[in-house]
Amino acid sequence: MSSTVSLRPLTRIEGHLSVHTETEPFNENNDARRVTEARCEGEMFRGFENVLVGRDPLDAQQITQRICGVCPISHGIASVRAQEMAYGITPNHNGRILQNLIFAANQLQSHVLHFYHLAALDFIDVKAILKYSGNDRTLKALQDWVTHAVSSNELFPVAPFLPQWEADYVENVDFNVGLLAHYVEALNIRRLCHEMGAVFGARLPHSTALIPGGCTQVPTEQGILAYSSRLKQIFSFIRDVYLSDLIQVAQGFPQYFKIGRGCGNYLCYGVFLMDSSGAKHIRPGAVIGNRWEPLDASAIREEVSCSRYQATAPLHPSRGETVPDPNKHGAYSWIKAPRYRGQVMEVGPLARLMVNYHDPDNTAVKQEVDVFLKKHDVALDQMKSVLGRHVARGLEAMRIARLAMQWIQELRLNEPPAEEFEIPKTAVGAGLTEAPRGALGHWLEIENHRIKRYQCVVPTTWNCSPHDDQGHPGAVEQALTGISIENPSQPIEIGRVVRSFDPCLACSIH
Repeated sequence: MSSTVSLRPLTRIEGHLSVHTETEPFNENNDARRVTEARCEGEMFRGFENVLVGRDPLDAQQITQRICGVCPISHGIASVRAQEMAYGITPNHNGRILQNLIFAANQLQSHVLHFYHLAALDFIDVKAILKYSGNDRTLKALQDWVTHAVSSNELFPVAPFLPQWEADYVENVDFNVGLLAHYVEALNIRRLCHEMGAVFGARLPHSTALIPGGCTQVPTEQGILAYSSRLKQIFSFIRDVYLSDLIQVAQGFPQYFKIGRGCGNYLCYGVFLMDSSGAKHIRPGAVIGNRWEPLDASAIREEVSCSRYQATAPLHPSRGETVPDPNKHGAYSWIKAPRYRGQVMEVGPLARLMVNYHDPDNTAVKQEVDVFLKKHDVALDQMKSVLGRHVARGLEAMRIARLAMQWIQELRLNEPPAEEFEIPKTAVGAGLTEAPRGALGHWLEIENHRIKRYQCVVPTTWNCSPHDDQGHPGAVEQALTGISIENPSQPIEIGRVVRSFDPCLACSIH
């Protein structure tokens, strides 16, 4: 007999997401269920695209950063890229590197946040801290906190640690306790990332220094030393702690290399400018059915048949419309349904890995990934999974930290940090980049020196999209289909799959 299993709201993500699944019996001898269909529901409307209409174009990189407090720099970069195209400029040497350095700091902060503070609690047993017998002050304080909560049955004061579902977690007490210690350490690492980004970004999370053509901050010796000293600590944490914890979680849950595959198609816009040509360190492209192709931004369309917006034919974002229709029949989400060549696409760290792995001109990434896969006896096809997304994010964090170490040495003291520009009376521009969670695009149209149209297609818009006009479910909906749920009253399996995508509903409903 079919029944609905829902998570509403899904916690430990950014924004408000409900996940509803239709299930059937998995085994007649117990209560386990198999998911036959899933729906991801974005539950809010914000209207940033409409707010921007009529404003000065230079307002855009500041307003769009407020779409999200976790990945604001991504939106700022996408916005200045769209403006740079519209103004006919490219960042100069310092401007390009400063933008990369600010961007890298925010990307690293987001990756550390995702594993330790959003996803790790799906795999570790928080109550293992009750067996801790050491003298670490932080762990003792956490132990006292959990002990009081358990003994008094007052669990909510220790959120997000407890209450925790009864499920299979890592059994090794020392590893559980160690990862809880790293959870706390990761808070400090995230602070260092913000401080590092603020060295050149003026402030974070919402930088006031990003401008079309570069950055307002002139590089100084003091700034370079301040950035570098923090980067060294962050690099060490990623290399020695983050990647090690990832591997141990993977060893404890090898079945999750076979769960949450998704649509199997991947899209990447590329990120981190290499030079004035527009070439990017993480290269753009698409993989459809294991076949790589160069990115064709003209092939993007947004569909809204199941979205709470007035029905239109599929539109390219440059012609996109955002007209809310909260009572629309058959709609179940405030997220639109973007498609590439009519295909459902996954975006994010795994997509970036797959696109760059299959890119015939990018042998460096293929070699790096092959070394890791061989060392840990993982097949490439197994990366299309819950654990594959986590591993891809960790490997990428290491790559970004290494790149930042190169960039900081390339800054030129006493040289301008930006190009001059004028806002044209009429122009169009597109800013395609990569947020931590995946492909991010801003499309801008200027008329009479003001914004006439502004559209954003955001990573979680791709991943958590509802069904499209042909009835095809989105990437997360497909990843949920077919998984088994051992206890329908505590469907931790749904949480593990969805959180592997690191959803940001604040962005996707913008």
